[in-house]
Amino acid sequence: MRIISGSKRGMVLETPEGLDTRPTSDRIKETLFNMIAFDIPDCNFLDLFSGSGQMGIEALSRGAKEAVFVEKDKKALNCINHNIAKAKFEDCSKVFNEDVFSAISRLKCSDGFDIVFMDPPYNKLIEKQVLESLVSRDYITDDTMIIVEASIETSFDYVSELGYSIVKEKVYKTNKHIFLKKV
Repeated sequence: MRIISGSKRGMVLETPEGLDTRPTSDRIKETLFNMIAFDIPDCNFLDLFSGSGQMGIEALSRGAKEAVFVEKDKKALNCINHNIAKAKFEDCSKVFNEDVFSAISRLKCSDGFDIVFMDPPYNKLIEKQVLESLVSRDYITDDTMIIVEASIETSFDYVSELGYSIVKEKVYKTNKHIFLKKV
């Protein structure tokens, strides 16, 4: 797993050992970041279920102003902190070692987050619960782009009931990215 583009292009990142995390493949990560390339510079990026931290670190490498990482697994947390230090992004990173729902209630971002990326465990409807929790937060504005990585089978037919609309969808072989905004 490596940083695809930007100031740290080509840097190899650590991934947590074991099967508790599913790092996004470099090819899928590159496709996603090419789709949001113009939104990254100077953005505030929130990386939920961070795993290795690769998504937030990729955003920082491409010019994000700040990345906030939320991860409760200790092995993954050590990996995130190692990767942030290796990339020398400590000054523009915040790491929350806690459950996503707890972090959502404590997070603050005066300018609002521009991009929220989440990659929760597949097929457990956790993304629905997270979306329910995020919709009323003041750091989620009408301009915030929420990107959910999910299994290809996951239905998002409920999002309009929660106050979101699907802006875009990118389907891969086994998973997909759903791009949402508040309505």
